[in-house]
Amino acid sequence: MEDSSSAVQPHEVEECRGVLRVYSDGTIVRSSKPSFEVPIQYDGSVLWIDVVFDAMHNLQLRLYKPTFPTSANKLPIFYYIHGGGFCIGSRTWPNCQNYCFKLASELQAVIISPDYRLAPENRLPTAIEDGYMAIKWLQDQAVSNEPDTWLTDVADFSRVFISGDSAGGNIAHNLAVRLKAGSAELAPVRVRGYVYLLPFFGGTTRTKFEAEGPKEAFLNIELIDRFWRLSIPIGETTDHPLVNPFGPNSPDLEKIDLDPILVIVGGCDLLKDRAEDYAKRLKEWGKKIEYVEFEGQQHGFFTIYPNSDPSKKLMLTINKFIQDNSS
Repeated sequence: MEDSSSAVQPHEVEECRGVLRVYSDGTIVRSSKPSFEVPIQYDGSVLWIDVVFDAMHNLQLRLYKPTFPTSANKLPIFYYIHGGGFCIGSRTWPNCQNYCFKLASELQAVIISPDYRLAPENRLPTAIEDGYMAIKWLQDQAVSNEPDTWLTDVADFSRVFISGDSAGGNIAHNLAVRLKAGSAELAPVRVRGYVYLLPFFGGTTRTKFEAEGPKEAFLNIELIDRFWRLSIPIGETTDHPLVNPFGPNSPDLEKIDLDPILVIVGGCDLLKDRAEDYAKRLKEWGKKIEYVEFEGQQHGFFTIYPNSDPSKKLMLTINKFIQDNSS
């Protein structure tokens, strides 16, 4: 009879930034601590609250607005969907919260930062569906007989911009394709444009920069592969339509009318080739798309170093995009 004490103990098979560990027996352990332990930088210039947008899955979003808006007009609405390879991250992480404070103050906008269910417990397309529900929640507010005046007193539902960081940028792309130009199904909410911040796209064929870029990159190729391994549907590849915008079964973007798109990349980000190719193709097809590369910057530079010159320039770039597409 085998001694039970000699049975093989579960061992760690996947680890993501110290907060997600997957074991050989399928056990998943999440730390309550964020990957980025930075101090909250709150100066009172922005107000914020948490709201449940999907009671069934207990999903919340965090709303931000300037304490003293500089304009008497209602404010544009700017979604900021966090990153984390679909596997980690939260609206509550201090790096996310600090960036939302900055967005609300410097864009003079209402910021909506939703959570979404994470992989591997909830593989794609769950995160995309949750992102869609976070947008539909805004429509519910716009037509409600008993709206939350904290939001409705200041928000302009006809000027909505959907932004996402990394995996959030992927969600933003998939929402753009689903909602199409004019976002008619969201009326009276009107999406005016999308901002992809270093979007997390994939594919089975390595790009040149994925293969030859810096091995010590903040988001290195091993971590990119790990995030996809944990988040794509079982049995699928990174040519899945939600992962690769130009995969064999992906929708034909040439035939889809899209609202204006701003694509932001860092020059040292291993994902940059995919984002650049995306922007180039859409531009050739006549879409209104803008591509801006920040030389020498790594993945996530604007939340890691929010006060750097490139981060300040990015904020001005986003602000101009909002102004250019608000009417």
